[in-house]
Amino acid sequence: MPIDKTKSTQSMPALTEGQWQEFQDKGYLRLGRILNGDELRAQQQRIDDIMLGKANVDYERLIMQLDRGASSYANVGEQTTGFKGATLDYRKIQGLDLDPLFLSYLQRPLFKNICERTYGENPVLCLRAMFMNKPAGEGTLLPWHQDGTGAWRLSIAPQVTIWTALDPMTVDNGAMQIVPGSHKLGILNKGHYTSAADIEAHASASDVVDLTAEAGEAILIHNWMLHRSGVNDTTGPRRAYSIAYMDADTVAVESGEPFPVIFGENALRPAVS
Repeated sequence: MPIDKTKSTQSMPALTEGQWQEFQDKGYLRLGRILNGDELRAQQQRIDDIMLGKANVDYERLIMQLDRGASSYANVGEQTTGFKGATLDYRKIQGLDLDPLFLSYLQRPLFKNICERTYGENPVLCLRAMFMNKPAGEGTLLPWHQDGTGAWRLSIAPQVTIWTALDPMTVDNGAMQIVPGSHKLGILNKGHYTSAADIEAHASASDVVDLTAEAGEAILIHNWMLHRSGVNDTTGPRRAYSIAYMDADTVAVESGEPFPVIFGENALRPAVS
């Protein structure tokens, strides 16, 4: 049964069997307005404070990328650790599991239930707790791709992402476009981006859905579902928070570095902010 996205569902502890089946069939599920008004404003303010250098976070552990007004993804700036200046024109900030407000959010009981349905009652890791931004009048055209493919160099491809809109997501400001059911194709490419042949075969105009959303609304997305997004042609930002959850046995193939534990033994604990 679809969730009424006009009402806050912040206290929902678990998905129903019908909702889980819908996710399995389509590769995405609207979770409704997970954030109430106060929570939404708190997350909006916190991410702006992080971008402006006002937050009490360890910037040397955050991966930050500026939006250079590059319409092509090939021309975006580097993703490196450290603060890059007080501006609201960051494109991406990774490592928000280090922030108590965002960590508390990504450990909600509903998200734990989703992970248990996917990975069993095992510890769950976080691949990335990431802010994604399309600044007003800018943003980057992100081509068709799947998340967690070979380009990420992981031993096990993740299957669960929770995507939360911090601003309304519309067609005009670069809403995500998806191909429902495409996760059933499996991982199509060894690299990150989908080949022209696979786009032609699986992402024709009649297959594509604009995944618009209200501010505060969360969407469960299967990492293997084909998706892309456009630029922001409006006068306001398009801010969002994306969390990719992984099976506990996943390792970084090249570096061998551990990933933070989100659910289970030795899980991160939100500190007092």
